[in-house]
Amino acid sequence: MNDSDYDPDVTIDSRDATCPGPLMDLIGKVKEAEPGTVIELRTSDSGSKSDVPEWLDEAGHDLLDTVDNGDYWSLFVRTN
Repeated sequence: MNDSDYDPDVTIDSRDATCPGPLMDLIGKVKEAEPGTVIELRTSDSGSKSDVPEWLDEAGHDLLDTVDNGDYWSLFVRTN
C-alpha cells in the first residue's frame, strides 16, 4: 500500500522493465503532460532511483518523493 501523500494524475507501472525502460516510460509521459501534472513511476529497477532524479534535474522537473514499497519503488514527479 502506498503511504505517500501525493495523488498522482498518471501512474506508470514499469515494475517489470529494466533500465533504461522505466526512465524511457517516464520521459514519454512527461513530454505529453501539462505543467503541474503529478506522475507516479512504479519501478523495481534500483537504477531508476538515481537515473530518474538525474534526468529530472536536467529536464527541469521536480522529484516530489521516493517511496519504498518493499518490492518496488514509487517515484513521484511533478512536471514544470
